[in-house]
Amino acid sequence: MVRESGLPNRTDAMFTSIEGEWDEVMDVVKRAVAAVEARAPRVSLVLKADIRPGVSDGLTSKVETVERHLAPHDGRPADR
Repeated sequence: MVRESGLPNRTDAMFTSIEGEWDEVMDVVKRAVAAVEARAPRVSLVLKADIRPGVSDGLTSKVETVERHLAPHDGRPADR
């Protein structure tokens, strides 16, 4: 459902993140829950929203900002 939505998304080890306007994101969430309900007796959903009008490409820009802050200022790779 999420990938087919065409909205920017990312899946990692813990979460699936999706970015878009409220109504379009909630429609994808609703359809994804319905798809799981059709195959499982129980659906667990954790929803966290970061609502920032006028901000787009948050999935990429947030990670880039963190990486920039983690980078050393002397040209050497940062220890992580």
